[in-house]
Amino acid sequence: MAELGAHLTAPPADGGGGQRPSVFEAVAQESLTAALRPALRHLAKVLAESNPGRLGWLWRWFDEAYAVLDLLLQQHYLATCSASFSENFYSLKRVPLRGRQRPAPAAAGLPKKQHWRSLLLLVLVPYLKGKLERLVASLREEDEYSIHPPSSSWKRFYRAFLAAYPFVLMSWEGWFLVQQLCYILGKAQHHSPLLRLAGVRLVRLTAEDIQSLERKVPVPTAGQAHSITTRVQSAVRRALGGIAFSLSSGLAVCVFFLQFLDWWYSSENQETIKSLTALPTPPPPLHLEHGEGSVLLPKLKTLCPLCRKVRVNATALSTSGFVFCYRCVYGYVKAHQRCPVTGYATELQHLVKLYSPES
Repeated sequence: MAELGAHLTAPPADGGGGQRPSVFEAVAQESLTAALRPALRHLAKVLAESNPGRLGWLWRWFDEAYAVLDLLLQQHYLATCSASFSENFYSLKRVPLRGRQRPAPAAAGLPKKQHWRSLLLLVLVPYLKGKLERLVASLREEDEYSIHPPSSSWKRFYRAFLAAYPFVLMSWEGWFLVQQLCYILGKAQHHSPLLRLAGVRLVRLTAEDIQSLERKVPVPTAGQAHSITTRVQSAVRRALGGIAFSLSSGLAVCVFFLQFLDWWYSSENQETIKSLTALPTPPPPLHLEHGEGSVLLPKLKTLCPLCRKVRVNATALSTSGFVFCYRCVYGYVKAHQRCPVTGYATELQHLVKLYSPES
């Protein structure tokens, strides 16, 4: 059995001037990238809940902020190491599919066409995939708690979309699985279809690549030193490179800590922690009287803070504990993703309908 499976981890020779990585290395570097996003998302949520007035935008615009940081990070690594952040972490680099027999050193960078394709696929595809997953989750919550009439055309449309989405996702994941099987069997040069679309493949870093990365220090020529435009471009390039280098260094140091946070705050582990560290119910949160967009509490406890009328279908927010009309708080949370009174980050899944003994 060991002999039959030895080709999975053995470094096969590559006719393109480098060793092809094993499938475990290729999948491991993708898992590293996938572990960073949820860990940073949880960190942004904790910061937003601790100070919703100042840091609430981190939760509302997390996808866009993460895409910008990812763009700077991947641009820095593609330009300096011919690899993404996670690929460089595992000592891999990208080389063109069709090119010279011996690839250029990693410090030389990719050709412009492959560089911009790689950058676009590394940043845009995860961003759009995350947005689509959040849209599907939102539509499923709306379908479960919807206040639209059952015969509305919009409801029929997104129910059809929700029914088709699992098959689309299965096709997407199946495409990647087939590509990985072909890579294991030696029938393909790349383990991911995205590498094929970018026109590149992965190889291991060689000793020559490592030496070229260590001695890569840009030295301006005499003519360039007197050009104002060149100086401005060099300053901007150094600033962006410094930001990307700071991000990469911090991520490289904290990557295992972020993976630990991802495990620590998982739903299974949280149930164990809550059972061991159960505390008395805390007092209700303080009202943010000076918070922008926050509503004042009515004097009568039976009134809804939003419509100022007697509550109908009383619904509480689990993030703050305040009670509203279901229709009022559903529309507000869907539009603003926060509690109307405290400003705490809130989603539709935090709505809890209350039932009195009379009902």
